[in-house]
Amino acid sequence: MTKNLISLGGSLPVDNVQALAGTELKDVPDRYVRSELEYDNDVVSTDNDVEIPVIDLSRLLNQKSASDELAKFHSACLDWGFFQLINHGVSEEVIEKMKVDMEDFFRLPLEEKKVYGQLPDSTEGYGQSFVKSDEQKLEWADMHLLITNPVKERNMRFWPNNPTSFRESVNKFSKDVQEVAMCLIGLMARNLGLESQVLTKPFENCIQAVRMNYYPPCRYSDKVLGLTPHSDASSLTLLLQVNQVNGLQIKKNGKWFPVQPILGAFVVNIGDILEIMTNGVYKSIEHRVVINPDKERLSIAVFHDPEFSAIIEPVQDLVKKHGARYKTVRHADFLNQSINNKLDSKTFLDQFKL
Repeated sequence: MTKNLISLGGSLPVDNVQALAGTELKDVPDRYVRSELEYDNDVVSTDNDVEIPVIDLSRLLNQKSASDELAKFHSACLDWGFFQLINHGVSEEVIEKMKVDMEDFFRLPLEEKKVYGQLPDSTEGYGQSFVKSDEQKLEWADMHLLITNPVKERNMRFWPNNPTSFRESVNKFSKDVQEVAMCLIGLMARNLGLESQVLTKPFENCIQAVRMNYYPPCRYSDKVLGLTPHSDASSLTLLLQVNQVNGLQIKKNGKWFPVQPILGAFVVNIGDILEIMTNGVYKSIEHRVVINPDKERLSIAVFHDPEFSAIIEPVQDLVKKHGARYKTVRHADFLNQSINNKLDSKTFLDQFKL
């Protein structure tokens, strides 16, 4: 399964941004300059009273408080597609160990990190994602991506053994986060008037990927982007802020809203596949990462998808009223197309709409 996944296509090799940021730059190399920021930064919300919803998983699972919290959860999925999740059950010890080991990995010398570099036909490893041409604008970021589930298909060639506890930390962290993701998908089904297994069944052999992101500071931060505006071509993403440096922004009503990280919380967002499965009731949301001029930012994004052979289509009970709004597609084909497209707002999903 995963062997097919990681051979679907890779990313062209590019310069290491962490190393580039460590030099005395007189200006940003042209391939990193994003001219659109001159206009986009004018539509960043300055309304500090508007914040994405905060959902308490312990209240969702408590019989006494479930009703009110489920209504709040449904509203967050309907109106935002993004929320912060607190009291999620992943232990502080597991989270902190994952954070420390990730930071230690990115502090390794470049040559040591490159041992785990991406291969030409692989989505996994150390490098950058979605670089498809030599002319394409680049992101001010480095990342390390691992396919963590199904466990039997892990390619340990990309799993660092320095720090020595890195592999154990990723194993524990990814397992616990997947349990949270599957719980949330089941609760989404409940809010949509469905049996939980209607949404969760395609995830029985869930494909999970962990992407560790390193965004170096840049004195010309108004010219670069850490992550191009896009919606996730996955189902459900749980993001952990490793340090408390802002950077993530989501687009709502034509404006960019900064996400103020809550210590220990996960930032959760709906991806394109869940938009298709819910027939557009829950929508994936465009988001991006901006760069801090003085501080590095680190985060860990955990993506969850149905098994490779699954058929992606709107749930029939959600089609009866308005008809199907999206095409039926094999997950393998959807994944192949998403990997071989560069990030570009929500345009990838458009080709699957009816």
